[in-house]
Amino acid sequence: MVEPGLIKAAQAGDGDALISLLREIENHVYRTAYYILNNEQDAMDAAQEALIRIFTKIGSYEEKAQFKTWVQRIVTNICIDKFRRNKPTVSIEEHEMVFRDTHSVEEEVLSSYAVQDIRKAIDRLPEHHRAVVVLRYLQDFSYNEIADSLDLPLNTVKSYLFRARQQLQTYLHDYQKGGVRG
Repeated sequence: MVEPGLIKAAQAGDGDALISLLREIENHVYRTAYYILNNEQDAMDAAQEALIRIFTKIGSYEEKAQFKTWVQRIVTNICIDKFRRNKPTVSIEEHEMVFRDTHSVEEEVLSSYAVQDIRKAIDRLPEHHRAVVVLRYLQDFSYNEIADSLDLPLNTVKSYLFRARQQLQTYLHDYQKGGVRG
């Protein structure tokens, strides 16, 4: 994710290195916040708060954990705190659909519905299940990285993922039968 020399320079007080480090991770931080909170404004707020916390706490980072898991723990904890404070709200954002020549309009519309339904299903998960799903399937973290990021035992991570997959299967039952919402 980030060059170790850049992290060490930032920890040593090099302001330019710290700014470069923050710029290098800002998209990753925002993307994680957005996946967890599913609201652009909340995600921007959480990402900003996380970057500020990383800025102020970079000196406390120890190489016991990977840098990306340290960052992920900060972002995830901020998102969970924000989620608890705000309780989930429905986002009424309009997403622009881009039609490609290689797909029919019908395929694009059905695909868009499927993505929306999967997003809604993930949003229905309890926050601890949602966090592990986001980290595993959207951020491509290993089980160990998730455990480190969320400060959970490895078996708890596996259990949460198992239960989350079961819940998602239930929520998305129509797609498994080849049905389409409508």
